[in-house]
Amino acid sequence: MVKIISWNVNGLNAAVKKGLLDFIKSEDADIYCFQEVKVSDKTITKEYMDSPNLEPYHLYWNKAEKNGYSGTMMLTKQAPLAVLEGMNQNSELDREGRLITTEFPNFYLINGYIPNAGQGLKRLDFKLDYNTTLWNYVDELKAEKPVILTGDLNVAHQEIDLANPSSNRKNAGFTQEERDSFSEFLSRGYVDTFRSFNSEGGHYTYWSYRSNARARNVGWRLDYFVCNSEFLPSVQSNEILKDTLGSDHCPIRLVMNV
Repeated sequence: MVKIISWNVNGLNAAVKKGLLDFIKSEDADIYCFQEVKVSDKTITKEYMDSPNLEPYHLYWNKAEKNGYSGTMMLTKQAPLAVLEGMNQNSELDREGRLITTEFPNFYLINGYIPNAGQGLKRLDFKLDYNTTLWNYVDELKAEKPVILTGDLNVAHQEIDLANPSSNRKNAGFTQEERDSFSEFLSRGYVDTFRSFNSEGGHYTYWSYRSNARARNVGWRLDYFVCNSEFLPSVQSNEILKDTLGSDHCPIRLVMNV
């Protein structure tokens, strides 16, 4: 059994102050995928880097060129066969530290932080270009072995994936263009694994800090584990850890038999 945790921590240093290290120890996952870590070599807290809770893990980190922005990180108990930062295809798309790919004997695992379309949808075209390149990249990997894509994909795919769909149709994360892009990706032979276990609404992974949204469960499901359909029988469970605090997102947990 392999347990993977994915979490947009919205600032690694802030998450450490809110109990991230205790969470790592208590979950004892085989792999952690963190997004939006927002730290550099100079700013990352020593409390994290020197913590004994990280001793069982190999650490991999893709930093954004812009300090204090974006960035992804992975902790793995088993050393991967290979690690790639970014998609190694388009330097413009890889400058924000949004992707880490790790190769293991039986699968590829991609930790991704997909761009937000932005206020006024000013980055919608950039995001759609990023998606297109990423979907093609995942297809290339799938030709070799099974692929799992996890992270903050910054899209609520269906109306049941957010609390207020009618008022958000032209807002970042729920535009028809973003939803269609994700649908097109899934149509290539991939599965939103959470939906293979749960078809109900009301399950979210992100809540705004405004208006007491989390307590009222006015949220969005933006964080996913996606795998190619042939690999789905290996997936044992996919859970949303909604009661785990420390970010405006909560962690998600995948358990698989590989």
